[in-house]
Amino acid sequence: MSHTSLPSPLRRTRVGGVVGVAVLAATLAACGGTDSGSAAAGPAQPGGTLRYGLSQAPTCADPAQSGTNQTIYVTRQVVDSLTDQDPDTGELTPWLAESWEVNEDASSFTFRLREGVTFSDGTPFTADSVKRTFDSIADTLTAAKAPLGASYLSGYAGTTAIDDTTAQVDFDAPNAQFLQASSTPQLGILSAATTELTAEERCTGDIAGTGPFVYEDYQQDRSVTLAKRAGYDWGSEVFGHEGEAYLDRIEFTIVPESGVRTGSLASDQLDAISDALPQDAPQIEAVGGQILTISNPGTPFGFQPNIAEAPLDDPAVRAALVSAIDRQELVDTVLGPDFEPATSTLASRTPGYVALDDVTFDPDRSNTLLDEAGWTLGPDGIRERDGRPLAFPVMFSSVFAGNQAILELVQQQVRNVGIDLQLDLVPTPETQARQASKDFVATYYNSTRADGDILRTSFGLDQRNLNNRGPVPDLDEALAGQLTTIDADERNEILARAQQLVLDNGLWIPTVELSQAIGAGPRVQDLKFEASSRLQFFDTWISE
Repeated sequence: MSHTSLPSPLRRTRVGGVVGVAVLAATLAACGGTDSGSAAAGPAQPGGTLRYGLSQAPTCADPAQSGTNQTIYVTRQVVDSLTDQDPDTGELTPWLAESWEVNEDASSFTFRLREGVTFSDGTPFTADSVKRTFDSIADTLTAAKAPLGASYLSGYAGTTAIDDTTAQVDFDAPNAQFLQASSTPQLGILSAATTELTAEERCTGDIAGTGPFVYEDYQQDRSVTLAKRAGYDWGSEVFGHEGEAYLDRIEFTIVPESGVRTGSLASDQLDAISDALPQDAPQIEAVGGQILTISNPGTPFGFQPNIAEAPLDDPAVRAALVSAIDRQELVDTVLGPDFEPATSTLASRTPGYVALDDVTFDPDRSNTLLDEAGWTLGPDGIRERDGRPLAFPVMFSSVFAGNQAILELVQQQVRNVGIDLQLDLVPTPETQARQASKDFVATYYNSTRADGDILRTSFGLDQRNLNNRGPVPDLDEALAGQLTTIDADERNEILARAQQLVLDNGLWIPTVELSQAIGAGPRVQDLKFEASSRLQFFDTWISE
């Protein structure tokens, strides 16, 4: 990084095309392919419609309000971001911003914007667009409607449009994670007309972004059709070609049943599908297709306990759960070789990840911890203390097809040390509502982001805090401290400490890492994953 003296009390770090805050190289850890197609297909051919089967319905058409993978597969295509993140290196590269400057304490970010960019409603992209987009997330949507975007803008003091092509984004405290956040779809830039809509209106598909595709039709819980944006010519440097997208259209349909998705792909009714299962591979490969896999960065799948609720208010119970789970058995029995057991409170593709020695299968340790805490085995094999059985429900949804099978096996594993885990399957919207109100004893999920700051947004005292915890000074200091430095090594040392402290305090019981497994038919070429393991269709094309 080069340092440039500016007429300001603060020295700034100027970056054009490389990351200026801590983002380590994120290597691909997928066991299967990560890019569809082959050289035999020849040069890319523009035109055609890609028919895609989603495993769940998108929750909203608005990129700022998107959270689930199936939603982001759609919304990522209609919105561009200030920066992009290279999926192979983890570096940040220009997109709508040609370059940027970061002050020394990472509380102010100045972006030099590309000229000649327009929104799909015909209006120009300017620094005022950046201001309106971020203001609307902070002031209109708020964390209630845009929890991810609002968390990325934590401490947002405002955006100043210095001129049409210069936007300065300020925070009231250091916020080193923001530069990576500026590459996410949740902070994608939207037109003035869009940002003036209510949160509910933005969910209906009336969205104008600068992305390579536009909404042609949006029918909640049924289907989404995207059309190529004519004249698009400002793609990210990560993209594989310049100019417009190759595909004329992408037709998304919701097909919840895995077998139906696979059958539709094999019979040429769909071109690609979400959440292909290991047992689907022979049927897909028999027609010349393949399964593309990549592991997700962020937090792995795990249990987040509400530590205000018994029996998970007992630290010994939370610690015993960590060592009672055989994560390799979960992978081998339920998921297959394209998945990895969790080894930390961050997934292994996350910048700043470190493996934690305590995330191991050790039922003897679990039994010792529970014995010492006064939980004694009852005649039915379930422990009890003071007349109360060691039993609790875990709330989960089927947003990932393997969740129930994983939890059923975990249920058997933890019963071997005397814990009665009860499964509470609820629809995704109910899961989100009950998480928000902390109406659960434990909840099971994962979160995806290619930055270690996801620890703060997941476990921070003033963030989601689904643990319902009070102050933990060492942890609170680490979560805040990683926001204060633009030095990669220093930030990663703090993140390593935060990962350990999340585990030591029993705030996350890791199980397995999520992998995206996409079934692609034989005509689908260059279907690619972006840095957060979501699909990017810009380079995708259909061969004859």
